[in-house]
Amino acid sequence: MTSSPWRGVVFASTASFLFALNGSVSKTVLESGLSSLRLVQLRSVGAALCLLVAVAVIRPGSLRVGRRELAFLAGAGVVGIGLVQFLYFVAIGRLPVGIALLLEYLAPVLVVVWVRFVRHESVRRRLWAALALSIAGLVVVAEAWQGLRLDGLGVLAGLGAAVSLAAYYLTSERGLGRRDPLSLAAWTFTAAALFWSVLQPWWTFPWQDLSRAVALPGPLPDADVPASLLVAWVVVLGTVVPYGLILLALRSLGSARTGLLGMAEPVLAAGVAFVVLGEALSPVQLAGGAVVLTGIVLAETARTPRAAPLPEGVAA
Repeated sequence: MTSSPWRGVVFASTASFLFALNGSVSKTVLESGLSSLRLVQLRSVGAALCLLVAVAVIRPGSLRVGRRELAFLAGAGVVGIGLVQFLYFVAIGRLPVGIALLLEYLAPVLVVVWVRFVRHESVRRRLWAALALSIAGLVVVAEAWQGLRLDGLGVLAGLGAAVSLAAYYLTSERGLGRRDPLSLAAWTFTAAALFWSVLQPWWTFPWQDLSRAVALPGPLPDADVPASLLVAWVVVLGTVVPYGLILLALRSLGSARTGLLGMAEPVLAAGVAFVVLGEALSPVQLAGGAVVLTGIVLAETARTPRAAPLPEGVAA
């Protein structure tokens, strides 16, 4: 059953908000002592386990994977999920976080270029204008003019993250022609989990870091919770739910529009960080956020007719 375009907009927008909220939760976990790479490893493995259990209970038959599909699911998971996270962390290790995010969120531009020049689908001029506005707004939000001495490897990693994120949108859109969103997410996260488990063997994991008490920021500054509880939030509400919503959005919006709606995430993340972490935004950054949102609204008025998705189980 297909969903209406506006339902897809709600799915994608909710996913962006949850990803944005997850940024502040993750930062709180990282400040407790757990490394960023270990958090990503827990995120991938925890999400894979949650999704596999859910599929086994709800639709066990969809766990079957044919030989021809195995390579596709493995590649989509490693490139579209595992490498996005890995390359992003390489980028933020060598560049200001705002610049790294700006580079990663070039992904929607790559998606639209692919859709127009490789798949030869029509793209309205207004969508190109919307992309230009959104990128310009992100430049302002990231204050890209600061710290212009950029590390070459960091820039390559950021651009690599953009390519990997674009691949996630495109391969997921293709995968939804073959299987349902839940089983697609389960198997791609399983591939990402194996990727991280090879990079960082579990016998070297610092389990003691999960038992530390973490002080909550924002409205509850005097409350302490175990780091493991915040990690559970990152896994469920910061990963399983928003990634599932992205797949649902892809079914009705396609990769180009879903990717562009995702560009709201850095703006929303800055707003959440202001409320929860007290990280203030300058008037210029607020103006940049307004430009990003204007670009997204412009894109949503530039719809083109889109073919109905293939029924579940039918190969593209």
